[in-house]
Amino acid sequence: MSDFVVKADIDHYLDLLDNHNIAHETRSIVTKLLIFEEDKLSYDLEQLEFAESRAASGRERVSHVRRIRDALAVGTAEHGQADALLINFENRQTLLQDLCHRLRNSAKQRSI
Repeated sequence: MSDFVVKADIDHYLDLLDNHNIAHETRSIVTKLLIFEEDKLSYDLEQLEFAESRAASGRERVSHVRRIRDALAVGTAEHGQADALLINFENRQTLLQDLCHRLRNSAKQRSI
């Protein structure tokens, strides 16, 4: 049950980080809370599958936002907003990739 709550918390924090209008201080706090929740996960294959699915979804979102940004004229307000959104998604993706890396390493160590 606790893993379910942790996963729900992680999803909630990821959704908060999707909002490109939140203040830098709030983003920093949410990022710290996200990392704290990620550290609660027991490092087993089920958790790795969860993290990998979230990372795959994140990669798709980054690619989508990048395509939108690239289609907009440079120097416009829309391009600037898309650029800021892309940076947010890339930062979020880095957090997810880091979680996957830690879970993979832990799974390898357990199998040795």
